[in-house]
Amino acid sequence: MIYLDYSATTPVDEQVLDTFVKVSRNYIGNPNSLHKLGNDAKKIIDASTDQIAELLGIKSNEIIYTSGASESNNLAIKGICMKYKNRGNHIITTDLEHSSVIAPLSYLQNNGYDVDIVKLDQNGKVDLEDLKSLIREDTILVTIASVSSELGIIQPIEEIANIVREHPKCFLHVDATQSIGKQKISFDNVDLVSLSSQKYYGIKGVGLLIKKEKILLEPLIHGGKSTTIFRSGTPATALIAANAKALRLALENLDNKIANVKELNNYLRESLKKIDKVFINTKEDALPHILNISIPSVKPETMLHALEQYDIFISTQTACSSNDSKSKAVYALTNNIELANSSLRISLSHLTAKEELDIFVDKLKIEIERLGK
Repeated sequence: MIYLDYSATTPVDEQVLDTFVKVSRNYIGNPNSLHKLGNDAKKIIDASTDQIAELLGIKSNEIIYTSGASESNNLAIKGICMKYKNRGNHIITTDLEHSSVIAPLSYLQNNGYDVDIVKLDQNGKVDLEDLKSLIREDTILVTIASVSSELGIIQPIEEIANIVREHPKCFLHVDATQSIGKQKISFDNVDLVSLSSQKYYGIKGVGLLIKKEKILLEPLIHGGKSTTIFRSGTPATALIAANAKALRLALENLDNKIANVKELNNYLRESLKKIDKVFINTKEDALPHILNISIPSVKPETMLHALEQYDIFISTQTACSSNDSKSKAVYALTNNIELANSSLRISLSHLTAKEELDIFVDKLKIEIERLGK
């Protein structure tokens, strides 16, 4: 099998799985229970939370455990807007956002909120001057992904944060799902950050929302006691411990991993440039883990399933995108409907081998020729 869809989800690291199994077996108590088994489970969660906080350079009480990035994004966006609705109803975002950001924004629009789309420059980065001009007295939230999940565009989060900080009533939310374990990034001046364990070789079903301690949220899930008042439900001890292990492993030797993926990306780019009918959409300065291409002569779904016959797995748009065949992100960057309608995403990992890329390119050539006829 040749797996080139790491941006959708990553295989679980064996060490992470081992942690999950051991904690599941040995800490069976409900962490909210007052007896010894409950206290033992709570100690595991507290230790895991402290470790995550240290790794990310944040405070332990700023961590909210969720079921994944989609819930984190929804909690951040809806939670802020509902809690601080007395401040205003204006939100700013981009055309590059994940569906778990777009959907809650659409929900809020239908409930009286005003959403503006900030302009992008020719490389897909946020136009900082346009962002400055869009922020109003009633702007309550700016929500922008640190990395585009389709194109790998890296946004200037520090510069964006500095602009938002000039407006004390406005909050900045960053969907960092594609950043952790792939780039070094600081969230010092960011109010809310979404993460998902499955993106850095952890187990599906657990994510984080980092919320700076002085900020309040209206919960999406109301109920009994948990690790925080902002998200009710019995804490998932084993998932939380496994998440801490996954994060630690993902950040180990990060420079070497990034350098390895950059080399793979360059190698793949050069190979794809030799194929006439392939257009590379991702810019040179993007995150090297993501390479978006278009093959206008072939429908994306057709190519995906053609490659699947060779046990090669890539993606069309993102795994969570709608059924709309057009990629909004590719169209926003290229302004070319043909490229937007035919885009494919190849996502790499430090686990990817050059030999796998050679096989992929070879089979891609064969299928372009066959399907093009």
